[in-house]
Amino acid sequence: MTIRIGETVPNFTVETTNGEIDFHEFIGDSWVFFFSHPADFTPVCTTEMGRTAQLAEAFAERNVKPLGLSTDTVDEHKKWIADVDDTQNTTLKFPIVADPDLKVAKLYGMIHEAESATAAVRSVFIIDPNKKMRLTMTYPMNVGRNFDEIMRVIDALQLGDEKSIATPADWRPGDEVIIPPSIDNAAAKDLFPQGWNEIRPYLRTTKV
Repeated sequence: MTIRIGETVPNFTVETTNGEIDFHEFIGDSWVFFFSHPADFTPVCTTEMGRTAQLAEAFAERNVKPLGLSTDTVDEHKKWIADVDDTQNTTLKFPIVADPDLKVAKLYGMIHEAESATAAVRSVFIIDPNKKMRLTMTYPMNVGRNFDEIMRVIDALQLGDEKSIATPADWRPGDEVIIPPSIDNAAAKDLFPQGWNEIRPYLRTTKV
């Protein structure tokens, strides 16, 4: 299944390391960073789980709940968490979905059979409080995720929603942003009283 950006994400009920969750209820009024792993007790996954745990405060500041997934059981996950905490010098508290029957992995298109018929690739889904898919990324099994980029894109999405702007290539918080072409100059005067730089009629930059 392919879930497209802007679509409502499918719901599921599943066991996790923090107990059973209903996914839509778990989302609540938060954003969610939902990410999958090929298997427990694997090296790249261990570093990614540890990095997510280390960034707990940064995620919380952005009203984002991390949710991991691996196609192993809750018991295996809990044993693995002890390894993650020990090797990555952290304390992992966010839930990890147990998906040994691949139910959720298949529902969210995490199984790429040319890579593996039984293990999930490194999928990333950013989901907003309206249960809408806002971003998808897929990494191969042997490449760890870039958490700077994950935080950057969450910041860009949230700022875009708040200020009705778009962000340019390589944007970082504090950089200039783009006024979308859908906002004409008359409307832009109200939204952006600070003014803007009109490089082209379709390319206007400003600070927010």
